[in-house]
This record gives sequence, structure tokens and C-alpha cells, in this order.
Amino acid sequence: MDHKERFLRTIERKPVDRPATWIGEPVHDAIPALLKHFGASSFADLKRRVGDDVYHVNVPYESPTSSHVAAAFDFAKKDVNRNYEERTLTAPGFFEDYEDPAGVSDFPWPDPSKHIDPAACRAVVDEVPADAASLVLAWSAHFQDACAAFGMETALVKMMTEPEMFKAVIDRIIEFYLQANEIFYEATKGKLTAVLIGNDFGSQQNLMLSPDLIRDLVFPGTKQLIDQAHSYGLKVIHHSCGSIYGIIPDLIELGADAIHPIQALAHNMEADRLAREFGGKASFCGGVDAQNLLVNGKSSEVAAEVERLKALFPTGLVVSPSHEAILADIPPENVEAIFRAVGAF
Repeated sequence: MDHKERFLRTIERKPVDRPATWIGEPVHDAIPALLKHFGASSFADLKRRVGDDVYHVNVPYESPTSSHVAAAFDFAKKDVNRNYEERTLTAPGFFEDYEDPAGVSDFPWPDPSKHIDPAACRAVVDEVPADAASLVLAWSAHFQDACAAFGMETALVKMMTEPEMFKAVIDRIIEFYLQANEIFYEATKGKLTAVLIGNDFGSQQNLMLSPDLIRDLVFPGTKQLIDQAHSYGLKVIHHSCGSIYGIIPDLIELGADAIHPIQALAHNMEADRLAREFGGKASFCGGVDAQNLLVNGKSSEVAAEVERLKALFPTGLVVSPSHEAILADIPPENVEAIFRAVGAF
């Protein structure tokens, strides 16, 4: 069973020789220690050495204000750091004082066709090994971008007090992502396996806003993104950190093929609960606790947790850290323990 077949069968909850794996997207500061530990010359070489199944790529995006499609909108009213890793949702946004939805056109919305090169899209996917599952991190985080468009506190208030204003902005953001994703999907047609999209809806204890607000103002756009990806034959992994137990049935109904990342210590996100309640209806990606276990645990404890996850999910779980961004405080030997316990090498 090659890596791509294993990934697809895992997502489709079909029998597999072992669970599929994804190491995630380690932060820049974590990579040197990982390369040294595994004796790898590059991140791609590291993935080959551990037998990883999923190879992620990013959407090539270059504009005067951003080199990352997830930071395409320069919404901040004040001079804040626009670096992708250090961007903030809490800075006052362009639409902070807007009340009339007609004003949505006042913002200089970027044109994705001017900032995404189809040839560059093909090039990044062509770097993925032929037998691996290729996953584009499109993100398309329309809710988070809408929060940045107003400033987060203002956005959450407007969702309740001025929903038409909020809707005008989030709908325009969705329009951008549908256009951007279409460029990527068309350029890589027949070569791409899956896409990861998502927004963070959860805190450690619960959703950050009511399920009804998410359903009314956010999920219509999510449905468009999922349907678009499915029209290209792609699997869709939907990301949200935190406790999102209350909207998992919604994500299933919307058509998400897998839910990421199972933040293991968040309330009601225990793997056994998810397997029991949703194992026959949804697949998942993640599950290996990156808040405490991978940071502070012993390799033997990490291995034991992976064995537990394998027993709970003989299939239907892409085993991965419970946050895609492995931080520098996670010992590389604990990352190795994940892959050894899975049986990847």
C-alpha cells in the first residue's frame, strides 16, 4: 500500500495496513533540531526517512503586502506587524466603523489572479513524491479574516448587532478564496489529493461563539469551499483548534472528509469520545497531544498514546500532532516515537 492509497483509505474509513500519518508543518525554529535528530538533509528528506504519508504544499502567493495567501488582506488600520507568523486579529480593522454594507467596496480587495502564478502552483505540487498524498494548505480562513477586517471584538459584536454588515465583508472574503483556490485547482488538476481549509472556532473549554452564529454567518461560505474542492475530486480536511464538539455534526453535514486536529486536551475532544460518537460518520486528523504530552512526556508515553489511538481508530484517523505547527519545545525523539509506534519505519 503506497502513501497516497493509505491516506485515501484512512480518510474513507477503509481497512489499511497501518494508519496514515502527517508530521504537520513544523515552525521554522523547530526544523534544525528535527533535521539533526533524523540525520536528514532537508525537510523532504526527513519525511522520507520517517515514512510520512502526506506532503503538504502552500499556495504560492506574492503581493505588495503579503507572501502568504492566508495573510492576503491588509486590514489593519494601524501600523502593526504584517509578518504572517506575527499577525494579529485584535488590531483595529478597516471596517471597524462601517455600518452600511454598501461600503464593502471601499477596501482595495486584492485580485488573486495577479498574485498567484499557475506555473508556480504546478511546480510546488510536482515536488511531491508520486506515491504520496499531496495536501494544499489553502486555509481559506474567511471567519478569521472577517474578524481581522473589523478587529475581533468589533466583529463578534457586529455578528449579533449588524449581521448584514458582517455578512457583506465575509461574503467578499469568500469570493477571494473561491477565486484563489480555483486558480490552484485548475493549475494542478489531476495531481492534487486533498485540501486543508478552516477557521479556529474553539477555546480550550468551548466554542468562542454560539453555534447558531457560525451556522448562519460562517458555514454558508464553508459549504461553498467544500463543494468547490469536491468538484475537483479532492478530499477536504477542515481545521479548527479548540473544543469544537458542538459543531462536529455540522462539519460532517457540510461534507468535510476529515476534521483536524483533535486538540486532545480541549473539553469534549477526547479521542475515545470522538471515536464512539462520530467514528462511523467522520474521519479525523491529529490526536497526539501537542500541549503537554509531546512537550513534556517520555517517548514511551508518546508511543503508548499512539497505540491507544490506533486501537480506537483502526482506520479513519490520520495520526498527527494535535496542532499542525510543531514548536521548537517538542523534543525530536517524541516526534520519532509517533512514527515508530504507527509502524511507519
